Amino acid sequence: HMNTRHEVIAFCLTLPDSYEDYPFHDANWTVMRYRKNNKGFAFVYKRDGRIWINVKCSPDWAEVWRRTFPAVMPAYHMNKQHWNSIILDGSMDDQDVQTMIAESYRLISQNKHHS
Repeated sequence: HMNTRHEVIAFCLTLPDSYEDYPFHDANWTVMRYRKNNKGFAFVYKRDGRIWINVKCSPDWAEVWRRTFPAVMPAYHMNKQHWNSIILDGSMDDQDVQTMIAESYRLISQNKHHS
């Protein structure tokens, strides 16, 4: 199971034009961004002894993910209508985590006008 920051970053870097950033003067927060608009699609940090990832979701899907997986909840420190937190506690398949990251990437890379 994906459970380290390194594994999350490595997966994110497989998405085209993505790069890793540390914008908060806090080494705990890694932001994976899309080079063409510099928007973040995965915010990776450690909290309560686990790695968490904040990902963007369409509002229709945000609630579905939360109902489906106990490890997914409204995003810590971000707009809860559009962002979820994934807690890497081993309860989700890597495929599901990767799907959520890839969907976040798709939303921020296609979406030109809304933050």
